[in-house]
Amino acid sequence: MTREVRTVCFDADLKLEAYRFEGIMQKFPNHFHDYYVIGFIEQGKRRLICKNEEYIINSGDLVIFNPQDPHACEQVDGRTLDYRCINIQPEVMRQYALEVTGTDYLPSFAPTVLYRSDLAASLRELHLLVLEEQPGFQKEEAFLLLLEQLMREYSDVGTPYPSQEFTSEINIICEYIESHYTQSITLDHLSKLTGLSKYHLLRSFTRSKGISPYSYLGTVRINHAKRLLEQGTPPIDVAFQTGFSDQSHFSNFFKKLIGLTPKQYMRIFSHEKGSKRSEDVTV
Repeated sequence: MTREVRTVCFDADLKLEAYRFEGIMQKFPNHFHDYYVIGFIEQGKRRLICKNEEYIINSGDLVIFNPQDPHACEQVDGRTLDYRCINIQPEVMRQYALEVTGTDYLPSFAPTVLYRSDLAASLRELHLLVLEEQPGFQKEEAFLLLLEQLMREYSDVGTPYPSQEFTSEINIICEYIESHYTQSITLDHLSKLTGLSKYHLLRSFTRSKGISPYSYLGTVRINHAKRLLEQGTPPIDVAFQTGFSDQSHFSNFFKKLIGLTPKQYMRIFSHEKGSKRSEDVTV
């Protein structure tokens, strides 16, 4: 018998719920929510009816339900469902819509199903950050970018890219990050520092530098971490000296950027007969 797993988490930073269903066979009768639902199918095949329209949805398909959208779904061919979604209350969506578009309104999204959408990967990344209780900066950046694309491409009010370059503000952000990378940095603080909204800050910075503010911060931290590791500083000490919340977060981020774990990188610079050596890595 298939084991069903249902995980629910509330993120106090973003003020949203994250649901994960694994091995679900349940049939959901026609119903609606008073909040937005943005979800995607990880595994499985379902018959979905929303607002009297019928869809067959599969792995990689993204679904969006507006508040009050009636919908029902059931499994197809007896297959179980693995599904992730975030639930966003209207007052929270209104705040982010104002942040992104400059308009005080509640967006209406269409269509209901985005087949094989690249945004499923973005939603999965955000969902994992929420379930793993990662720091607010990275989560909020991922959430803003996801909502911005959904509002721009699939809502009733499009959102143009910022036309101004904000060069001086971007330089201020870079200088601040490079001087305070060991500290906890948030989008809220960078927004207050420059006078830009979080959305315009994020979009303008990414367009100008080719990298998001959070990724820029992570790169600065890793560059400093490399120098400390080269000097023989233990990875656990390097993690806290470069602003990472814990050694696991540091190790994962380091390997993602460098391709080696911190210990593997440090061993390259351990001295044997006064010379550096290479590190052979078996993947």
